[in-house]
Amino acid sequence: MLTLTKGLLNAGHSVKVLFITTPKQPLDLATMPPDLMERTAMEGIFVDTSLNIVDAFTDLVTADNYNISRFFSPDMDIRLIRLLSEDSFDVVQLESLFMTPYIPTIRRYTKARIVLRSHNLEHVIQQRIAHGERNIIKRPYRQFLAKQLERYEMEVLERVDGVAAISPADAAHFEGHGSLTPVITIPFGVDLKDYPIPDDPDGSPISFFHLGSMDWHPNEEGVRWLLNSVWPRVHKKRPQAKLHLAGNKMPEDLLALNMPNVEIVSRVPDAVAYMQRYAVMVVPLFSAGGMRVKIIEGMAMARTVISTPIGAEGIDVTDGTDVLLARNANEFVERMVSIIDDPSRVRRIGAAAHRLIQERYAEDAIAHDLSAFYGRLLTS
Repeated sequence: MLTLTKGLLNAGHSVKVLFITTPKQPLDLATMPPDLMERTAMEGIFVDTSLNIVDAFTDLVTADNYNISRFFSPDMDIRLIRLLSEDSFDVVQLESLFMTPYIPTIRRYTKARIVLRSHNLEHVIQQRIAHGERNIIKRPYRQFLAKQLERYEMEVLERVDGVAAISPADAAHFEGHGSLTPVITIPFGVDLKDYPIPDDPDGSPISFFHLGSMDWHPNEEGVRWLLNSVWPRVHKKRPQAKLHLAGNKMPEDLLALNMPNVEIVSRVPDAVAYMQRYAVMVVPLFSAGGMRVKIIEGMAMARTVISTPIGAEGIDVTDGTDVLLARNANEFVERMVSIIDDPSRVRRIGAAAHRLIQERYAEDAIAHDLSAFYGRLLTS
């Protein structure tokens, strides 16, 4: 979102940023670039999205979607009313499905076009989580949430003026429902200046790493699978291999884990610096959706990425050229071992990955495409 905002500013647009902060997603404005703060008059409203059993049960009975409704806040609604009453806008962009509860207020107080920036197909994530759920009590509830989310997601299509999907697969899914709402693919982009390529000395040992928030279920699911089904076999074949895992809210049992050549830490102070230390990123995702930001960032820094196909969804990669894909534990082990045995592939694949990001995922090109989409909506 920060990258896209910078791209829109660079394209000559006036941008106002209003966001919510939550217990899970806090944002300290002091960490934001001062010039960006000034140009966007950035401000946040705290919303307590903590799970509430009573509210969840009430929404279950009333058929509301608790995953979405808990992001609605009267404080945010009031601030939005004042903002839309005081100023005029051509476009209001909603970042993710979780901002859609504010559509009625936006419609009442402005004639601006509403664009949904779809970060993920949320119901697809829930479907995949439900499919992998082993608890026979939780599985039906997760399946119910997935169906409920799918209905909501498709209904939202008729309530917005356009959808900027993050991947071609997501865009095709929206278009496949027969809606007349315009849909475009606007992938995640980066400012390459923020992701310098480290100077990896020749002959340095290959180290693998994973970086991702561990309070997101797909990440925890994937990391546990990696530790249980993949890493012991890699270590047995190549005892010199090392694995580094980091992420916000790392579970205590993983922090206490004692496995050979595995380093596990929680939140790191500088994600870019962390990714620069190790040459190969592993992305063992099986229930994600949309597009993985960390993969784009890693590729921008010429990191070699070993991912499941689901992890690499939405990115126009070519297996064996700019990424290595692994569909199961056997393939994941094979890819990791092959990289250890042929370190020259790390530099070769990493360089191809950087070229891909440079050509297709740079922030200014993406902002240009989004601006053109806005223009079409405003003249239609």
